[in-house]
Amino acid sequence: MEIKRLHVGKTLSEAAVHNGTIYLAGQIAENTTHNIEGQTREVLGHIDRLLAEAGSDKTRILMCQIFLSDIRDFEGMNEVWNEWTADGHSPPRATVVAELVRPGLLVEMVVTAAQK
Repeated sequence: MEIKRLHVGKTLSEAAVHNGTIYLAGQIAENTTHNIEGQTREVLGHIDRLLAEAGSDKTRILMCQIFLSDIRDFEGMNEVWNEWTADGHSPPRATVVAELVRPGLLVEMVVTAAQK
């Protein structure tokens, strides 16, 4: 079976598509001066863009893993998440606290989704 990769770099691809399933790399904010709400909005925008490019959308998310650098940001992230998710399509997800790889990063999300 063919594997299609999107935005291939030396270290990683932003997405891989195999057998109708889309696997996104961890999505982070580019603008780390934003608070948790701003970074979450930016990350969700990256997810929307990549899913559309791979032939899907947020209603087709199978699983989301969320990494927060500080548990105190959980409510702010969740508020933006709940505004973003489509009614009746809240995907399974896990949220954990983790040390993220760059200073200033507050949230990272990893998504698996089905193609349309």
